[in-house]
Amino acid sequence: MPIAIESYREEHQNAVRAFNQRLRAGTSEPDLVFYEQCHSAWLPKLDGSPLYNKYFVAQEDGAVHGAYALKYEHFFSPEQGEFVVACYHHSLSEGIIDRRYFSVGGLLLRDAVRREPMLYALGMGGYDQPLPKMLKAMGWELRSVPFYFNVVHPYRFLRQMRVLRQSFLQRWMMDLAAFSGIGWTALEAWQKTKRMRVSSDLGSVEAVKVEEFADWADKLWLEAKDAYHLASVRDHRTLTRLYPHSQKHLTKLCVYQQGRPIGWAVVGERRNDPKYGSLRVGSIVDCWALPTNAKQIIYCAALELEANGMNLIVSNQSHKQWRRALEECGFFAAESNFVFATSKKFSGLLQKSDFGQFHLNRANGDGLPGNF
Repeated sequence: MPIAIESYREEHQNAVRAFNQRLRAGTSEPDLVFYEQCHSAWLPKLDGSPLYNKYFVAQEDGAVHGAYALKYEHFFSPEQGEFVVACYHHSLSEGIIDRRYFSVGGLLLRDAVRREPMLYALGMGGYDQPLPKMLKAMGWELRSVPFYFNVVHPYRFLRQMRVLRQSFLQRWMMDLAAFSGIGWTALEAWQKTKRMRVSSDLGSVEAVKVEEFADWADKLWLEAKDAYHLASVRDHRTLTRLYPHSQKHLTKLCVYQQGRPIGWAVVGERRNDPKYGSLRVGSIVDCWALPTNAKQIIYCAALELEANGMNLIVSNQSHKQWRRALEECGFFAAESNFVFATSKKFSGLLQKSDFGQFHLNRANGDGLPGNF
């Protein structure tokens, strides 16, 4: 019986658990598993909400050999208005451990495109990973969302940043910079200079923690949406689903200037990652404002994370003015493995748009809430 791809139902759950057991046994990646409940815990489908997850499984004779998820949402562009897209995520094939199922990955992707031609994928670990390679071979357009980092505690960064301490020479140089004071003194002085300059430029800016997004978020969405060639919808209804009151591990900030809301940010601490050692890593998860107000939002978001004890702050931003704001606030650019891939139909819609005018960041895709 040929492999059939269908919506994930309760009757498939035991087969998915067995699929996950085989993946765990055949790989060294404990997180390389699919959802064991057919009903999504994050963004389940609700009446009246355009934002939800839906799961699909590839099964043969009662056994599951692959699965994927689609996160349906609304994007906006000035030319198209609001339109429906889906994020293709958590695609898993038993082909990674058993050559008999090598073709399942391609079957999953083709099925997703058939169901929703307006598809995108985001993250994926860089261009050299299997999924981005397959997407490129199938005619998708791939672009990286730039990555930035800010070192709050230079000494700890030099001693703990494992991804920069792979070889003996790298460890020796990092330790020399840390123990001699050459590295952390220079970093600290440079960032303090940046901070003082930004603070004097911005004037009266204040960030207020909020429990939830309200009508003021709609005004900010309407005020700024036409300034971007592409953005995911960020009205208060969408934000309430993404960042509900019950989600205490992320901090929501409303940024005021001269007593008026000019934008917002969502910040949080990333979960432990071996490449960061024991560093506490904060992330500017999501943000919104007119591009001309980006610096105020980045400044306030970074201050909040620093006050919460982060050693390192990271952010991915696609828009050129948000990237410039990061640099002006003391962030360094580094190689990004956060790849934005669009299907042929979605790419066709965007062909006249400037990627530097897109508003994409860590909150897009499937990164919430599992990475924080």
